[in-house]
Amino acid sequence: MNLHHLKVFLAIAQTGSISAGAARLFISQPAVTREIRELEARLRLPLFDRQSRGVTLTAAGQRLLPYAERIFALEQAAERDLQAFANLDCGELHLGASATLGSYLLPALIADFHQRHPDLHVSLQIDNTAACLQQLERNTITLAFIEGPFDPQQVNHRHLGTDALLPVASARHPLARQTRVSPEELASAALLIREHGSGTRASLEQAYQALGLTPRIAMALGNSEALKRSLLAGQAVAWISELALQEELRSGQLCRLPVSGLQISRDLHAVWRREHSLSPAAAALLEQVTNALTASKGNIKTF
Repeated sequence: MNLHHLKVFLAIAQTGSISAGAARLFISQPAVTREIRELEARLRLPLFDRQSRGVTLTAAGQRLLPYAERIFALEQAAERDLQAFANLDCGELHLGASATLGSYLLPALIADFHQRHPDLHVSLQIDNTAACLQQLERNTITLAFIEGPFDPQQVNHRHLGTDALLPVASARHPLARQTRVSPEELASAALLIREHGSGTRASLEQAYQALGLTPRIAMALGNSEALKRSLLAGQAVAWISELALQEELRSGQLCRLPVSGLQISRDLHAVWRREHSLSPAAAALLEQVTNALTASKGNIKTF
């Protein structure tokens, strides 16, 4: 059944005349008459009795009317739903993020995003970079914010900025009392490091390898909070995101080691599946994160 024919039928049935139906649809009366004749011919049933003052529904027309009303009520409901989806007034947004971005940058931005779009459900899963990329591949998340390496041929991506990693230790550590620490001295100290798959670990290993150094890894831990607490309890060093250290550096619980000749930073990216387009909500949040980092010149520590 041609839905345009059905729309013309509904307009005439609801207005009671060919002329009023044509006026509602902004088409000519001859065009309306032709559409109805084509529909009646297709159904092999008369739908209207023509009278001197308008038209009335035949028995067949009366049976067709409630179906037409339901079909176009559903059409209008679909349009309303999609408009609400486009306006971020409904729907779900599933995000993934590696540890630093997920723990220190995104929560405040997502809270602000949710305040402006309270009917949109947003979820955030925090894991390392490798796990985020796997979740993206399995399509369990729409958009991931990562700090580690990825294959740019496999995903769409947007560069968001850079994040500095700082060499830190307890104020009681012997290296904390030196005015200068060489990369070799740092490499000989017991090192706490993130787990395999972490963007922080990948950046650190690349930086040490570039200098021909092999770090003395004492322990691998799953997040920055565990690293910081272990540093406070023992005699080890670690490289931790500047963003994650603001409170500890301010209070003096941890101190930045005066290392010269070795600086480590990593690029921050948003990634999503190459063959998938972003939903309006995902695109809007990505734009908000991009604008926030652009306003801070890509320096994550301002959040």
